[in-house]
Amino acid sequence: MSAVTTEVTDASQESYARKALIGSTIGYAMDGFDLLILGFMLSAIAAELHFTPAQSGSLVTWTLVGAVAGGVIFGMLSDYFGRVRVLTWTILVFAVFTGACAFAHGYWDLLIYRTIAGLGLGGEFGIGMALVAEAWPASKRARVSSYVGLGWQAGVLLAAVVTPILLPLIGWRGMFMVGVLPAVAAFVVRYAIGEPPIFVEKAAKRQGNPLALLVKDVQTTKISVGMFILCSVQNFGYYGVMIWLPSYLSTRFGYTLTRSAVWTGVTILGMAFGIWLFGQLADKYGRRPIFFLYQAGAAISVVIYSQLVDPMHLLIGGAIMGLFVNGMLGGYGALMSELYPTEARATAQNVLFNLGRAVGGFGPLVVGTLAAQYSFALAIALLSVLYVVDILATAFLIPERKGAPLT
Repeated sequence: MSAVTTEVTDASQESYARKALIGSTIGYAMDGFDLLILGFMLSAIAAELHFTPAQSGSLVTWTLVGAVAGGVIFGMLSDYFGRVRVLTWTILVFAVFTGACAFAHGYWDLLIYRTIAGLGLGGEFGIGMALVAEAWPASKRARVSSYVGLGWQAGVLLAAVVTPILLPLIGWRGMFMVGVLPAVAAFVVRYAIGEPPIFVEKAAKRQGNPLALLVKDVQTTKISVGMFILCSVQNFGYYGVMIWLPSYLSTRFGYTLTRSAVWTGVTILGMAFGIWLFGQLADKYGRRPIFFLYQAGAAISVVIYSQLVDPMHLLIGGAIMGLFVNGMLGGYGALMSELYPTEARATAQNVLFNLGRAVGGFGPLVVGTLAAQYSFALAIALLSVLYVVDILATAFLIPERKGAPLT
């Protein structure tokens, strides 16, 4: 092959990889953006459509139920029919039914629209992670997976900035239409992306049900159990901390809404930095050592944070806690991509992470119950026990596959 041909090939591969990364990151940003704007809009929706508090809360619950189901369904379909094709389906499902929410007349039709839109959301994380892992070389696999994870944080921050500005101007119906825009952007990017070569090669030799491949033998079953524990702790800790943090700051320290938002925002920025840093470190030192570092950091930092009272200490401590508690999100994409074959990669990512998300959904309930019985400080501190479990699961169930070629 001539030098010119090699350069052209390398350039086209790099262009493909970048498009895959951009499309996957935008898609995951869509996840974070949508869920946060829904939280902002619940009171306005309830006021206009006369919802009870239970009905308002169920909109979030059933969005997450749809996301878990969509993760399983679309993850398996992606392993059968292709990453880009099925990602496009998830975007269309999300866009159509998010747009439909703007025209809802009552509780039941809005609940149905939100649940089906959740199906589309559920497919984003795992399929995007699989696509990026298959598009980039092993030496950069962890860092590009962490960039996809940063998409969620970007979506959350964008929603936090634009919703207070736009909601009074265009109302909750207009905000649902705004929520369609990230889906349109992701669709345009992905429309120009072909399937990863490794998927095309493996698809012709497919054997077995992708879901069955997650428990095909004792070693794989141990890995799947370990990843389920890691994903559950990740989501439980994230939702348990983030849902209650503003309330913790206001009830214990008397912070105003604005001050609580600023302190919580700094924690979110710490999370974003932690995700980015995880990818950099994991590519250099391996997956397991950095997971151990972050798990230990999370166990220690939540205990320390629960004891802080000084405002500046709370600000800095929140950022450090956020770095460890949610920074591990930067490692799951690369880790699971290396632990499972191409025939089951997206299924593993979506099924295990979304089952973890289902467990994580109980985080706010458990933290809230403990806070009511004892105190917020104790509830947050007890999260440290989960990260000790995380360390044990990583030590005994998860092998190191840094730099391993994808199978």
